Amino acid sequence: MNAPVTRRWTEQRWLIDNVIRSVGIDWDQPRSINYNAPCGPEANADFAAIRERVKKYADISPAFEIAAKRREAKAKAAEDAGETVTARQNYFIAAVQYAASQWPYDENNEKNLALNQRKRECYLNYARYADHKVEAAWIPFQGKALPGWLHLPPGYSGGRIPAVVAIPGMDGFKEAGVAMYGDRWLSRGIAVLSVEGPGQYESAVHNIHVSMENWSEAATAIMNWMIARPEIDAQRIGVTGQSFGSFFATISASVEPRYRACAVTATCLEPGFHTIFEEASPTFKQRFMYMSGFTDEQTFDLFRKTLTWESHAGNIKVPYLCVAGESDELSPLAHTERLLKTLQCPKRLVVYQDSRHSVGNVPAASLGPTPAVMVADWMDARLAGKPFASERWFVEASGRVVTTAY
Repeated sequence: MNAPVTRRWTEQRWLIDNVIRSVGIDWDQPRSINYNAPCGPEANADFAAIRERVKKYADISPAFEIAAKRREAKAKAAEDAGETVTARQNYFIAAVQYAASQWPYDENNEKNLALNQRKRECYLNYARYADHKVEAAWIPFQGKALPGWLHLPPGYSGGRIPAVVAIPGMDGFKEAGVAMYGDRWLSRGIAVLSVEGPGQYESAVHNIHVSMENWSEAATAIMNWMIARPEIDAQRIGVTGQSFGSFFATISASVEPRYRACAVTATCLEPGFHTIFEEASPTFKQRFMYMSGFTDEQTFDLFRKTLTWESHAGNIKVPYLCVAGESDELSPLAHTERLLKTLQCPKRLVVYQDSRHSVGNVPAASLGPTPAVMVADWMDARLAGKPFASERWFVEASGRVVTTAY
């Protein structure tokens, strides 16, 4: 499949380059911060250098690839020297950077496939030396397989434990879904399947595309794979999604009743997704057309209108947590509010004052409940069967939480 062609991408490419020159690689969202976070502080200098190097869109992939090659070389040298901890760290960072270097490619060309291979090899090498069990997961799906990584908590010695299925966003990938050290889920004794569902990253490489039907089918395929694992307690599996993963997780919870809880953050919940595809950076539409297997923009515009939680959300019966920014520029809060009113299950909406789409980097998130920690604690409690009140929380800039009962 050739790369998609969209009007705004063609007409506004020069604007993107100028914006990147002015504000840097994080012009549309804090991607370099999100990629840096799971790697830990050792990678800080790498990502700072990448931010300095990227002056236009075409610089993004080469900048990440250069950094990834350097890290991979360091990992191999450490491995040869028997320094397995150092090898582990460098292989992990290299895998994340190779994955990031794939992002600008909206077609399965030779370069994208080669970067994907380097990413997988580095992550597999990381898994050999990781401080906890990491296993490649391939979930059977329509004669192919959805890619993921299954992580068990450090020190796991047997028995069935709770788990979460973690779904990344449009620009996210499974390798960054679990932190190298101090992961919020693993630290709570919760196993993680970090998975790329239909259309996401490596699934797109294997020509498995986004559609409502595919995500509905994938939810069951993933659950069937999870409950077949001897390490996983089938009665304590939750699903979580970030950004566009919030939509995919919501659909998954609506069609798969065996999930015990659903938690979503940085919401993309506008039916039809007009705002993110027509008013935000053209890169979003360009990439999602690749994810859904379309090259013609008019055909895609008809398709995107089929993407909606309407007629699905009412099927969700399990506890639902939604964390959103008051000023979300990619998915206006009104759509999220409407979803929460539609839900007939125990629910909580947490809105952070002044926050944009990526919840954080505002006083409310710094002084109030830390979003990622709050989500992990909430999920941990739900998988333990603890009750909670159905409420709307508004986290003010002061950190004060104002609650209203649903």
